[in-house]
Amino acid sequence: MPSMTRRTFVRGIAGLAGAVALGGLAACGSTGPGPRTVGPRSAAVLEAERARRVAGRSTVTARLTPRPVTVDLGGRTVRTWAYGDELPGPLLRATAGDLLKVTVDNQLPAETSVHWHGLALRNDMDGVPHLTQDPIAAAGSFAYEFVAPHPGTYFYHPHTGVQLDRGLYGALVIDDPAEPGDYDDEWVVVLDDWIDGTGRTPDDVYTELTKNNGSGGEDSGDSMEGMDHGPMDMGDDMDMEDMPGMEESMSSPLLGGAGDVDYPHYLVNGRMPDAPQQLTARPGQRVRVRFVNAGTDTAFRVAVGGHRMTVTHSDGFPVTPVTTDALLLGMGERFDVTLTLGDGVFPLVASAEGKKGHGRALVRTGGGRAPSADAKIPELSRRVLLGTELTAADSVLLPAGKVDRRHDVTLGGSMSPYRWTLNGATFPDAPPLPVRSGERVRLRFVNDTMMFHPMHLHGHTFGLVDGGARKDTVIVRPKETLEVDFDTDNPGQWALHCHNILHGEAGMMTSLSYRA
Repeated sequence: MPSMTRRTFVRGIAGLAGAVALGGLAACGSTGPGPRTVGPRSAAVLEAERARRVAGRSTVTARLTPRPVTVDLGGRTVRTWAYGDELPGPLLRATAGDLLKVTVDNQLPAETSVHWHGLALRNDMDGVPHLTQDPIAAAGSFAYEFVAPHPGTYFYHPHTGVQLDRGLYGALVIDDPAEPGDYDDEWVVVLDDWIDGTGRTPDDVYTELTKNNGSGGEDSGDSMEGMDHGPMDMGDDMDMEDMPGMEESMSSPLLGGAGDVDYPHYLVNGRMPDAPQQLTARPGQRVRVRFVNAGTDTAFRVAVGGHRMTVTHSDGFPVTPVTTDALLLGMGERFDVTLTLGDGVFPLVASAEGKKGHGRALVRTGGGRAPSADAKIPELSRRVLLGTELTAADSVLLPAGKVDRRHDVTLGGSMSPYRWTLNGATFPDAPPLPVRSGERVRLRFVNDTMMFHPMHLHGHTFGLVDGGARKDTVIVRPKETLEVDFDTDNPGQWALHCHNILHGEAGMMTSLSYRA
């Protein structure tokens, strides 16, 4: 991957329609006629960070070293980029109110960054190159320092090109000092779709998807032609000329068009299904499972054979508990569940929604033979819960209040040219969404495509209207309109994008832009 692609260069010089002046990232944002933007290093951002400081809290330090490595996926070794010698990267853990100091030593042959997905942290530490910080150059380093404001399950990953589709991700858990902890054990379970080191890189995949864009692909009209959303089969060691077209649809009865790439492997905690990780406990124990979907293009339907799960948190925030057989996670979503374990060996299955294949781990509480890697579990075809069906716990409901500002966000795009848009334009040309501090804002997502899009807002959590769950990433299904509310209490310049990383890279991104 080159250190500076044409797209990265355009973003670097253009920013988001001039929202923030770069070259060191201006402290106060734009200074021309009209409202001033609130820049990442403005006084307002620093004041918001000071307000998060909690007396007596600890400082948690860590170092991340993204670099080329060889990792074992369970009997198969691949070359990739990662934060360590195993997948996922190191688990980072702190308590709400702690100060995190994380030094990133970039040993990649390319620029990178680290985004702290889901955290409403200070704007200049959000990790979006050319919006909140300058990229971390190859052989360079950057020190992230921020207060962890809210407890919950989060994760970290680059916000540079399609680097997330390698092994550059890890879980971040922020503990709640007031939580009773009424469970016996805890597992962090990270889901991923995998291509790197199997004959193709994620950049090869993206190049193939965009090969028909031509010189004017990014700026062509918002045509809906070619919306068949068929698979790109990226099987092991496939020659580029042997890649099939988009003739066979990948679809889901729950999500419609379910993705653009049929990945050769799906992983649970970095392992393939025929060499799964074992999660051990004793019969009768109550376990908290923190699920993270770190995939690029794949939603996962998750279930544990012989068990039902009680969902307790969505994207870090508590919900009214709901018991279900299976749970659907869009890319970037996180859910916490509890389950009381039976006696034996049980498969934890993450089925690639609308695609072929699955990931798997084993839950072992006693003796017995493990089920085969392709064993079917009935829970996957019983009740399946989506995050949009949850309601926020009373303690985290948005307070009642009138909506001060509304923004429509229309999701559009096409497969050929491979171009995905917000309000008819691609990043960096999509106009920013202006807001001011102290407002209640309503976003109205209108999905004009035949695919689902997991929409992610940086720096904030929103509530689905009428008491829905507090979230930062939400699935918007085909032809669906979905509304969310949030309060503008975290000044700066914040990315809003589809967390299908391929769609975001192809233009489905803009910014929420605070104005003074």
